[in-house]
Amino acid sequence: MAKKNKRPTPTVSVSNQPQKYEFNPDYSLIKKDLTRIGVLAGFFIAILVALSFVLK
Repeated sequence: MAKKNKRPTPTVSVSNQPQKYEFNPDYSLIKKDLTRIGVLAGFFIAILVALSFVLK
């Protein structure tokens, strides 16, 4: 039979010290990109609707 290799369990130490860095991301660039995508999507949908009336 094959031997089973036992892996050592990792130990986790918990400290009561406050963290040095606080996670505070800046989403302003993402908001600008999502706004631009929304405006372009609306513009292209409006063009498609207008073309559907013109081409009928």
